[in-house]
Amino acid sequence: MELSSTGDYNQVSMTAGTKGAAVMSIVEFNTPAIVPAAPEDNITDLLEQRVAATPDRALFAVPDGDGWRDVSASEFRGQVIALARGFAAVGVAPGQRIGLLARTTYEWTLVDFALFYAGAVMVPIYETSSASQIEWILSDSEAVACIVESTEHAQRLAEVRGRLPLVAESWQLDAGDLDRIVAAGVEVPDTEIERRRSLAVGSDLATLIYTSGSTGRPKGCVLTHSNFVELARNAAESLKEVVNIPGASTVLFITTAHVFARFISILDVHAGVKTGHQPDTKHLLDALGSFHPTFLLAVPRVFEKVYNSAEQKAEAGGRGGIFRAAVSAAVEHSRRLQDGERIPLGLKIRFALFDRLVYSKLREAMGGNIVYAISGSAPLGARLGHFFHSLGVTILEGYGLTETTAPATVNRPRDAKIGTVGPVLPGVGVRTAEDGEIEVRGIDVFKEYWRNPEATAAAFDGEWFRTGDLGSFDADGFLTITGRKKEIIVTAGGKNVSPAALEDPIRANPIVGQVVVVGDQKPFISALVTLDPEMLPTWLAGKGLDKDMSLADAARNDTVRAEVQRAVDKANDGVSRAESIRKFTILPTEWTEASGHLTPKLSIKRSVILTDFADDVEELYRVPENTTNISLP
Repeated sequence: MELSSTGDYNQVSMTAGTKGAAVMSIVEFNTPAIVPAAPEDNITDLLEQRVAATPDRALFAVPDGDGWRDVSASEFRGQVIALARGFAAVGVAPGQRIGLLARTTYEWTLVDFALFYAGAVMVPIYETSSASQIEWILSDSEAVACIVESTEHAQRLAEVRGRLPLVAESWQLDAGDLDRIVAAGVEVPDTEIERRRSLAVGSDLATLIYTSGSTGRPKGCVLTHSNFVELARNAAESLKEVVNIPGASTVLFITTAHVFARFISILDVHAGVKTGHQPDTKHLLDALGSFHPTFLLAVPRVFEKVYNSAEQKAEAGGRGGIFRAAVSAAVEHSRRLQDGERIPLGLKIRFALFDRLVYSKLREAMGGNIVYAISGSAPLGARLGHFFHSLGVTILEGYGLTETTAPATVNRPRDAKIGTVGPVLPGVGVRTAEDGEIEVRGIDVFKEYWRNPEATAAAFDGEWFRTGDLGSFDADGFLTITGRKKEIIVTAGGKNVSPAALEDPIRANPIVGQVVVVGDQKPFISALVTLDPEMLPTWLAGKGLDKDMSLADAARNDTVRAEVQRAVDKANDGVSRAESIRKFTILPTEWTEASGHLTPKLSIKRSVILTDFADDVEELYRVPENTTNISLP
């Protein structure tokens, strides 16, 4: 065993093998916590301490006409306590599980904190969940009540209410039920809420978050108060340039039912970040333009959409050549800066010109004040990272899962490497096992799967949580994700292929919606591709084609197929011949969450897709390999 130190990371390398045999190694990085643990604290203490420190600071802003109205820390706390009194009055008892089915709004976080203060446990449900998913989550968690936002949500709940005998109450946000709950609690004394909010200690259950279910039935992750409290306090110090600066603000639009946005919303309360909400991404740019946030939280698909929309708008306006030149200059400029290389005079001049013509306009479209963006849930890709960096927006990629309360690693503003998911967060340890699987331990790791000891035992190696993801560290302790362990394809020739290495660059093409690489136990690698119905019309018009062409017709169109072929060729450039995509088919449909093929965070449900499109996969291997993609029917 060799022990070495890299900065504030401790690396342990363990090698095993015999002379002449392959050497296996475990590479481990641990970062000590930088904030002392407080095992008696729970999430409500974060709000109490924020109000004590800055009672008048705007902690939230809510839509008000064409603008926003600030909500101070003390005002928010007052609303939280009033609602918590109401929950106590209507019979919500400490420890009980309460479902919440709603979009990302101010009321979502208000309910979240009110339930914490009432001593209850929220069980968030994605607003797009089907009736059967709602039934499973409420049944498995043994929830006694459910809060929904809209009539549509209420109807979905009503479909399964008869099979949920424990769900005695339901309330609807847009029907004014929160006001009625508040009114019911006016006689509940402050001392009762103080008693209830103080019941939980760090090791107690804070929330049950169900995995998004890309494979199998969702499992309930038991996340404790300490998971959120200790991680928020350490992350705030580690990301102080993002959240601990005067005027720090953000607009949340990712669903707060997902652990990523849920953690950020709690982190924002701790750090005093002003938070707005926009549940409809169609109005995101309008919200950014009026709110002017300093940082964003997003998944890679959002950044791809911003980039692709800008590219297509430039193409439609006859400025496609200028845009492509601006992108090339932006990427080269950022790469040279990251690598510490000299910036040639010609590049400096081009960069300054494009900053006026292109970059400044994109910055303004995003509100004009964004300096940082935190990206997670899937790889972003170095090209997009470098492009946005040159806009003045540093995208800090991170890595984590529901089971790690979101982040386990993240790039820091002062210490970032584009193309990686950053170093280990304080209080966390990450190692890559002998087969490359990423394992995590520390303050962020969940306690267990809810009432599922078999799944819990299978998920841990001692104190290490097995993520199922594959990755590698560089010498500085920056982690790179290389694939998903269960998604590794083994061809008939025995070649191991990571789908992500091919899928991510293809998906970056503006007309590509989603892509799934196939080829397990097959003679070569192929791909299923869908088109992006939002980007396709503009692209078609730019090529002189019918912008109203159906997905089915576009899938057969030679010009469209040639564009997808270019995306495939570009992806193939990064892998060996044995790993390259030899054939693909464009499906005349779209994969969405509603169709059952994407999770709420827009990750593909690979097993569902392979089942539903099994005939299309088989067709790829029925015709001889030397048939070209362009001429396929």
